[in-house]
Amino acid sequence: MTRPIILGLTGSIGMGKSTVAAMFAAQGVPVFDADAEVRAMQGPGGELLPEIEAAFPGTTAPEGVLRDKLGAVVFADRDELARLEVLIHPAVGRRREAFLIEHAAAPLAVFDIPLLFEKGGAERVDAVVVVSAPAEVQRERVLARDGMTPEKFAQILALQLPDATKRSRADHVIDTGVSLEETEAAVSALVARLTTPPGDTGGPPSSPLR
Repeated sequence: MTRPIILGLTGSIGMGKSTVAAMFAAQGVPVFDADAEVRAMQGPGGELLPEIEAAFPGTTAPEGVLRDKLGAVVFADRDELARLEVLIHPAVGRRREAFLIEHAAAPLAVFDIPLLFEKGGAERVDAVVVVSAPAEVQRERVLARDGMTPEKFAQILALQLPDATKRSRADHVIDTGVSLEETEAAVSALVARLTTPPGDTGGPPSSPLR
């Protein structure tokens, strides 16, 4: 079955990954947003609610997962977090496969996956784009979020690979510590590079990147 080149998009909290994903979408590139799929499955009537309630009683309601209650359980205990992930990952995988079938004819597709390296997903994509910004910019962005504290920020960072490690493992790095126009230009250039093979005037690439 034909499929697009799959670009894994990742980056630590506050690096601007969602903004860059929107830029890819604006370029006409199909984007699979893993976090959005999880939110849908955990929202009102979501398919994961019965399993989550059975595994973590009292953490769901008719309006969906009670994020504060579930978070209090899983983010304080890595074993509990792993139990939750066992429920979530197969469901996300099914939606990802459906996405690929829907966009099989596209030359390029993006998998927006926050913990791409941490959860071993890098081998399932053809190339990895890491979104990055200076540490002081990242901290300022994150601490400006409602309900965020330095302690929560530190806890989240502890679950993620350091930015420098991600950049060292990336095939491409998009800098969001510059103007939006510069970031947009970088995304546009990357899309053009990946969808137009050397010596060709256009059309889909003939082979994966690696």
